[in-house]
Amino acid sequence: MIFNQQKSLRKTITRTMAAIATVAASSFFTLHSSANAEELGWPEKEELTFGFIKLTDMAPIAIAYENGYFEDEGLYVTIEAQANWKVLLDGVIDGRLDGAHMLAGQPIAATMGFGTKAHIITPFSMDLNGNGITVSNSVWEQMKPNIPKMADGRPVHPIKADALKPVVEQYKADGKPFNMGMVFPVSTHNYELRYWLAAGGIHPGYYAPHKGDNSGKIDADALLSVTPPPQMPATLEAGTIYGYCVGEPWNQQAVFKGIGVPVITDYEIWKNNPEKVFGITAEFAEKYPNTTIRLTRALIRAAQWLDENNNANRPAAVKILSQSNYVGADYDVIANSMTGTFEYEKGDKREIPDFNVFFRYNATYPYYSDAIWYLTQMRRWGQISEDKSDSWYIDMAKSVYRPDIYQKAAESLIAEKKVKATDFPNFAEETGFKPAQKDFIDNIEFDGSKPNAYIDSFAIGLKQGDLL
Repeated sequence: MIFNQQKSLRKTITRTMAAIATVAASSFFTLHSSANAEELGWPEKEELTFGFIKLTDMAPIAIAYENGYFEDEGLYVTIEAQANWKVLLDGVIDGRLDGAHMLAGQPIAATMGFGTKAHIITPFSMDLNGNGITVSNSVWEQMKPNIPKMADGRPVHPIKADALKPVVEQYKADGKPFNMGMVFPVSTHNYELRYWLAAGGIHPGYYAPHKGDNSGKIDADALLSVTPPPQMPATLEAGTIYGYCVGEPWNQQAVFKGIGVPVITDYEIWKNNPEKVFGITAEFAEKYPNTTIRLTRALIRAAQWLDENNNANRPAAVKILSQSNYVGADYDVIANSMTGTFEYEKGDKREIPDFNVFFRYNATYPYYSDAIWYLTQMRRWGQISEDKSDSWYIDMAKSVYRPDIYQKAAESLIAEKKVKATDFPNFAEETGFKPAQKDFIDNIEFDGSKPNAYIDSFAIGLKQGDLL
């Protein structure tokens, strides 16, 4: 839905005020930061159209629009909900959309040439965490005997896929396929669901694009297929799938409708994992460098607003997101996760303050190591058919993730005192690689500088030298 309803008078006034602000900022930068003064010019393209999917993690775009941060940058933005991730990606590639809320794997896969070939970059990571895995009520009842209980009778979390394995094995013994849904072949959800299943000894299947097989079901114990996020609960209720991995509010929707039980969040699979990014074409960034920096500035400010004062603004954000032109789910459904709690089995609501993170923990910084993790999972499951050197993974990450653009945007905001330097990485020392991370459900350590060693560390998955 298109919902840019700005009046021409307001637009003219805003442009005039923005122009005055730009002149003032230019004077400030001349005195305090000559480099920034040179780089932060007027946007080359002012009229922009951004796409999104109806998920709560599109919030930075909605807030940048509603709070006037785009207009502060001289940008006049139209926001359009998209039918699915492929339509959204195609829109950015063909220029119908100037940029979009994207799955973190989409710019990487497109640049690499898996699926559609196009050079997509991201100067901004939109959030951490925010997904969950939900199973049907029937599957949940079959899993429960395999799950340890706390003193009050509630399940011990995190729940590993070990509890699901006997259920899947019984389905196989009965000759019934165990079908599960995820949102897109290169989505975080696909890789998180596969990671969780494999950690519990359930094979999620391989891809073989060199053989023309992109089903992802070769050797699979659980059969994963694509379902658009808003359709997940209805597909589960219809019995077409027995579980799914999706972002909010579609796990909580299953709880509210009484049709399923979220068994684990992605925070429990990989603590503070990167989720969505803001994607644009490399051509757009090259043609409109000032516009790119300015839209990144607006998104940074929106992310900061979403997390500031211990999430004090989240209820206001939920009210915005519940509008039909954004996510369109009930306020209470969205609030169930956005305000720091998460409900598993009906009535089992627990505190998870970091279920949605938009700014803290350097959530908005586009780390190379985040991109490399996705690439390792693409290789693990066969989307990358052949071995690649460590340097190939690093070079691919650097061609897609653009912390240089992010740094320019952040430093200009710091110079204007709109944000604090302490809210960001130390740019003088930042390498783009996070320290080795151990907070995975299988306790396997990830070091982004050693992708092949990481790939070889898994019991289930392709290793160096493997070719299907």
